Amino acid sequence: MVRLCKGHRIRAEITDEDDYGRTVAKCFLPDGRDLSAELVKEGLAIDWPKFSGGKYRHLEVAGTRKKLWLADARQKGRMHVWKQFEAHKNSATKQK
Repeated sequence: MVRLCKGHRIRAEITDEDDYGRTVAKCFLPDGRDLSAELVKEGLAIDWPKFSGGKYRHLEVAGTRKKLWLADARQKGRMHVWKQFEAHKNSATKQK
């Protein structure tokens, strides 16, 4: 994201407010590219259909949803989820 945005002025168009009162906006790079689309294509974000209508789903990088879900679990201290993933990954590696 730093590579995409550093030194640029990003334009934001407010579109909604989420259930927690946070602002939802469409953001654009100076050349007009949709920042959300660029982040999804880079594997740094996933499509959130509630706000996008599924507009970015076709741009998602394979495996990104699982990686982001696991990162979220780890950050929130749900280490049992992370350990189950690691155990599954290790058993799959041994079977090869």
